[in-house]
Amino acid sequence: MTEFGRIMTAMITPFDKKGEINFKEVKRLALKLVNEGTETIVVTGTTGESPTLSHEEDLLLYATVLDAIGDKAKVVAGTGSNCTKTTIKYTRMAQAIGVHGAMIVVPYYNKPSQDGMYQHFSQVAENTDLPLMIYNIPGRTGVNMLPETVIRITERCRNYISIKEASGNLEQMAQIIKLNKRKDFKLYSGDDALTLDVIKLGGVGVVSVASHIVGNDIKEMINLYIKGDVAGADALNKKLMPIFKVLFITSNPAPTKDALNMLGYQAGSPRLPIVAVNKEESAQIKSVLKDLKLI
Repeated sequence: MTEFGRIMTAMITPFDKKGEINFKEVKRLALKLVNEGTETIVVTGTTGESPTLSHEEDLLLYATVLDAIGDKAKVVAGTGSNCTKTTIKYTRMAQAIGVHGAMIVVPYYNKPSQDGMYQHFSQVAENTDLPLMIYNIPGRTGVNMLPETVIRITERCRNYISIKEASGNLEQMAQIIKLNKRKDFKLYSGDDALTLDVIKLGGVGVVSVASHIVGNDIKEMINLYIKGDVAGADALNKKLMPIFKVLFITSNPAPTKDALNMLGYQAGSPRLPIVAVNKEESAQIKSVLKDLKLI
């Protein structure tokens, strides 16, 4: 199968009313996730609001989640940045804390060339023993890692064992799967709404946001497909599509935090420049939760 399982959750970072990390709720939420199908928790990814967290907060979060879940699931640290030296430094620090892997995002804002990406990812791999995940999300980074570059990296660096593909381009994902010659390198959907499509292409699973809310259902959907019940998987995917969509009606993770707050968790509000959902958006989220009989 794969080292990180089929369902990875890009975990939110709960904040208190002062905008500081609510570590008690971090532990509570981490346990909720692993009890509802999550096999690996991704800490300080995009959904965890990594751009507004200090590196000191990042490291505290890794230690807190590791302590909370013990051996119930794995922890992957989102240590990538748009500076290669910084990425290497904090990947090594996360490794020292005891995380099980690191997710390395394509460098954002500075828009490196394909060769620049190759050099960046290669240098990171050479400076850690951790299993690594490539994170391609051109909508946020401003540049797309091409399939040929993915394969070039993985052929040189054996510790890249997976990619979170959040380009939304199924044709590109299919090309990566086609070109990949390594049985131990797996592709994950970076979008909940595309999870089943990606698995049908030969992907292994999802780095999910919706698993905060419907983790067991996502697990069931994947299992149905694996068992050969394609119609059942399709039907469940259709049922879950409203929650997949509504959690992205505005900037992530504001909708997910609102949904969790409705479910009795203390997710708090996002840090600026992300703002909480407005009344109309919150009403849409509440409606979907009611339709799914979650509230």
